[in-house]
Amino acid sequence: MTTLFRRAYPPAELPAGAYWWLPFCGPDVVVREDDGQAALLYGGMDVVAGLEFEPPVLLGSLDGVPCVSCQLSSTAELPTGWHAIGLRELYGKLDDALYEIAGYAAHLLLWQRTSRFCPVCASSTEPMQGDWGRRCSTCGHTRYPQLSPAILALVHDGDRVLLTHKPGWSARYSIIAGFVEPGESLEACVQREVEEEVGVAVANISYVGSQPWPFPDQLMIGYMAEYAGGMLEIDTAELDDAAWFHVDALPELPPPMSLSRRIIDAWAASRRRELLDGQSSFRA
Repeated sequence: MTTLFRRAYPPAELPAGAYWWLPFCGPDVVVREDDGQAALLYGGMDVVAGLEFEPPVLLGSLDGVPCVSCQLSSTAELPTGWHAIGLRELYGKLDDALYEIAGYAAHLLLWQRTSRFCPVCASSTEPMQGDWGRRCSTCGHTRYPQLSPAILALVHDGDRVLLTHKPGWSARYSIIAGFVEPGESLEACVQREVEEEVGVAVANISYVGSQPWPFPDQLMIGYMAEYAGGMLEIDTAELDDAAWFHVDALPELPPPMSLSRRIIDAWAASRRRELLDGQSSFRA
């Protein structure tokens, strides 16, 4: 069944009736959890009755059902059966469409908490109609929800892929990542980050996909690139290891929710098909 989420923008107001609720306690979304699965709260304003919370935000509607989020007081006592769960932990326990909306809600609530005062003159800001922007009540400076673009780069060389390891990652390895700098294209960022982190050059950079990443406000843009030369020389301020791994001997990888894992899986599946096709042609 296809689900359709339609975003709403200020000054949209809460309609009468029942909603999907996404209350947050700090950075964690509040859900009902049972046997390892989670469900969003559903109902009218009575759902949050008796709790202290910031004014609700109408996010939009999912298949015609309004989706509403709010920030609960840090001292709020959750009713029996309610659980505050981090977005990472929530992955796989919630329907994909609702999980994406939870990430969107986290972005907007963070924006509301951090945009109440003007960064130019420190006066209070006020909402703008038609979008999520805010305008300074004194100097007129306008701001919009901030995103921090970051690249992911899978470097491959035939049957090998270059994976990196950071302190605290246990046994997990992943692909190269880094934030885009001012005045830099995404492709230039791929080249720079790969060279800075592991000391090698890349060529034939190709876009793979993107993923909103609400931890807290990133947009991940994924690429593949071919190894073009150089010896591994890791940036020890960022990494504690980098190594080439054969497609059939990969280490522990990031969780399936991440774009980095999807890129690795896509490359591995493609390379194995090529190897299988090559073997079939040789036998023929």
